[in-house]
Amino acid sequence: MKFLLRILTWWNGQTLGVQLFTWRKGVKVGEDAQGNLFYRTKDGKRRWVVYNGEVEASRVSPDWHGWLHHTWDEAPSEHPLPRKTWEKPHEPNHTGTAQAYVPAGSLRRPAPVARQDYEAWQPE
Repeated sequence: MKFLLRILTWWNGQTLGVQLFTWRKGVKVGEDAQGNLFYRTKDGKRRWVVYNGEVEASRVSPDWHGWLHHTWDEAPSEHPLPRKTWEKPHEPNHTGTAQAYVPAGSLRRPAPVARQDYEAWQPE
């Protein structure tokens, strides 16, 4: 079943075509904290990512994103970016998941919070 999924779908990781291309022309450059694998061609002109699980572009951290788009030449595995003390770790976009942000008063909250800063208008 997994073999059939790899042939027919692209959202469950790499397809058979990507796997063959990676095997023939790819050089593994590194891996990020989520298990995504990053490759480049032997001449260094093309770069790509093979996702570990669901294919979602927001799962790529900013340092690897910059490398993928040729913003810098050295991969974060070879030359990591300096981190500031105030920087938070990268998180993917949680829209549409259970971890998505839901503001107070939203209908998506299980129990909407009673708002103290709003008073409904009543005609006189």
